[in-house]
Amino acid sequence: MKKDKSFRPDRVLSYFRVEWFPLLLVTLSGLVYNIGLLAAPWFEGRLAQCLADILGGNETAAQMALLVLAYIAVTLLVQAARFIKRFYVRRFANNINRRMKGILYANLVRQSRATLEKEGAGELMTKAIADVDDCVEGMRKFTTEVFDTGVALAGYAVMLLVYDWRLAILGLLFTPVSYVCAAGMKKPVQRAGAAYKKAAGALSSATLDRARNAVTYRIYGCEEARMEKYEEALSLSEKTAVRNNVWQSALPPLYLAASEAGTLFILWFGAKNVLGTGWSSWDIAAFTTFLSCFTKLVVKSSKVAKLFNAVQKAEVSWKRIRPLMKTPEQLDALQIPAAQDVTLKELAFSYGEEPVFSGLSLTAHPGDIIGITGPVACGKSTLGRVFLCEAPYQGSVCFGGRELSTLTPRQIAATVGYLGHDPELSADTVQNNVLCGSEQDTMPWLAAAALKEEVLAMEKGTETVIGRGGSWVPPAFPAGRHSVWHWPGRWPIPAQCWCWMTPSRLWIAALRMRSLPSCRRMPGIRWCS
Repeated sequence: MKKDKSFRPDRVLSYFRVEWFPLLLVTLSGLVYNIGLLAAPWFEGRLAQCLADILGGNETAAQMALLVLAYIAVTLLVQAARFIKRFYVRRFANNINRRMKGILYANLVRQSRATLEKEGAGELMTKAIADVDDCVEGMRKFTTEVFDTGVALAGYAVMLLVYDWRLAILGLLFTPVSYVCAAGMKKPVQRAGAAYKKAAGALSSATLDRARNAVTYRIYGCEEARMEKYEEALSLSEKTAVRNNVWQSALPPLYLAASEAGTLFILWFGAKNVLGTGWSSWDIAAFTTFLSCFTKLVVKSSKVAKLFNAVQKAEVSWKRIRPLMKTPEQLDALQIPAAQDVTLKELAFSYGEEPVFSGLSLTAHPGDIIGITGPVACGKSTLGRVFLCEAPYQGSVCFGGRELSTLTPRQIAATVGYLGHDPELSADTVQNNVLCGSEQDTMPWLAAAALKEEVLAMEKGTETVIGRGGSWVPPAFPAGRHSVWHWPGRWPIPAQCWCWMTPSRLWIAALRMRSLPSCRRMPGIRWCS
């Protein structure tokens, strides 16, 4: 995607403007398609008249065959135009979906961990996936229905007025009723959609919590209580989903029934026209064409109400994600400091009034590997996160004589690397994990994350396979100290907080090992309990 300085991520019209070429092809093919649609009622009327004439001995089967062949040819042309239109509408929607998600993800990763945790993983997942998809679906339906409904309605209405303007006006009196009803139901539809989004986010958070903390809840005897909470979230999500689907699915048939009420006038007054006692003089072809045209117009008009529902649903989602739809801050490459001593003095940390640990003092020199051991929930992982300065701590944490809490977030990012308990990467190359299929240069992004030197040190560089299916021996571990590092896959030790220094930066990681005694035999590691 090319950068456009005038592009405004928080403006819906900007997304339409940047996708002007697919929209141009949609416009041209849409016009051909909808003009061709007007031929269908005419052909249906001519075929009905030709059949009546054949039965009366005034036409031959050859004339019917010519009409059928012409009808087939026009239908093929119309369907070809429809294929082109729908293909580029889908391409337009896919491009916008990718662009929106790229902007939203870029802004999410620039937020602090505290901000993200406050909003909740489930809510963020709903915004990043469902809300963006709903916004794009609303834009796609709007683009599609401009031609499939808007242009077609205008064409059908003109055609009806040409045949009999009085009967056309009388029959179309009921069509605006469906539009008024759809507009009046806007607020209930939006309320139901917003409630469903909120419940879906809560359910996602509860599901993630159950998966992550199942063992902890079982150990502390909280499993039944958490199960009840989960069932409540599931029940609420089901109820709001049903309520939302009722508003979305039950109303369009009612709109269609209201629009079709005009068919009664057409059958009555149209029959008089055929008999020669009405407002116009019709034959069977004219009556069939008028009735077919009106039926198609009514079906199209019911889709307008459906379009209203889709747009209203998209508006709810857009309001939720709009605060995150802003131009992402451009980050310069991190300035990696030289390796220096790390000194902890009387370090303490607490959540509220309850202390997690206190009185911790140690010094780590460049090249040291320090293992922290202790029982479950004693603060090993918390110690690792202290280095990220996400929450205030007591005491001192110095890197080369500078207190970490005085550094800016970018300076901390250049100094500290953190690997959590459950890191997840695709089992693919470094390049594909970083770019996710985008055609860009990988190196600037690796430099921004201070990983350029580490990746270049790999045997295959950016083509190195990582994740669950990949492995790499980091330069921090000399030969013989650790055979394989699944980067950053599953380490074999439960909840151990590691701190080590590479030639370029300080690394901190909360890792997992299976056999603590075997790890204690690893040479070159200093263990602290």
